[in-house]
Amino acid sequence: MAIASVAHTGGAAPGPAAAPRGRRLTPYLLLLPGMAWLVIFFVVPIVTLFSTSLQVPVEGGETGSYVQAFRFANYVDAVTEYWAQFSRSFVYAGLATLFALAIAYPLAYMIAFKAGRLRNLLLVLVVAPFFASFILRTIAWRQILSDEGWVVSSLKFLHVIPQSATVTASAVAVVAGITYNFLPFMTLPLYASLERIDPRLLEAGADLYGNGATVFRKVTFPLSLPGVVAGTLLTFIPAAGDYVNAALLGRQPGTAMIGNVVESRFFRIVDYPTAASLSFVLMAAILALVFVYVRRAGTEELV
Repeated sequence: MAIASVAHTGGAAPGPAAAPRGRRLTPYLLLLPGMAWLVIFFVVPIVTLFSTSLQVPVEGGETGSYVQAFRFANYVDAVTEYWAQFSRSFVYAGLATLFALAIAYPLAYMIAFKAGRLRNLLLVLVVAPFFASFILRTIAWRQILSDEGWVVSSLKFLHVIPQSATVTASAVAVVAGITYNFLPFMTLPLYASLERIDPRLLEAGADLYGNGATVFRKVTFPLSLPGVVAGTLLTFIPAAGDYVNAALLGRQPGTAMIGNVVESRFFRIVDYPTAASLSFVLMAAILALVFVYVRRAGTEELV
């Protein structure tokens, strides 16, 4: 009967080309909502921001009135005027990332290999700060680092800092706040990477190298490198554009980051082109640094 059916259709069995047209369009239809979301909420804002960065003030117009002039010199002017804030932002973000890595790696290692039944509880405690507002957590740090707080009082009692010294409204307070607020972003990727390591590899490393420090350097750390790279990126990228910690813990021009300048130019001075130019330069700088960092790290899983 099958042979007769083939003969009846001209001797050719139906192939992929005979599939219904709707079935071929199904993958594209499934992608349509996601693509529309990206276009509306990413591409359109980016294009609008870029267009705004090339505008100039209207002569004799009201404050906040600008016209499109395609003035690319806005970028040069913005970077030249606010170079100090740019460099300060990357220095603060880099220091906070290093401190977060130094704190999070032992913590993630302990949770992954030593916690036992307490593993789930410790993971909940890692993400517990997210249950409170970002701003409330930062304000709490301002109270902790105040002159009347136990941190400054203890440091003065131990003669680590002079009696007249203050920690708030300083770079130390800003970096401490950034480190604390973004610490979970470093801890969770590290834990996920360490937790996937096969314990038998560590046992084999102990048989080959013997020394625990050598096993860590030769086996554990290289295997956890994807988590290190992911954690440092998740910490550095938002930290470089942060402005809340500098506004609440720095509170002086000498600790202002580029995010504070962008916020001020957008909402207080109403200088939209400069704010848009600074935003674009910040995005471009972060993208360049991330590209170089990932290539140098050699973690093909993240590319």
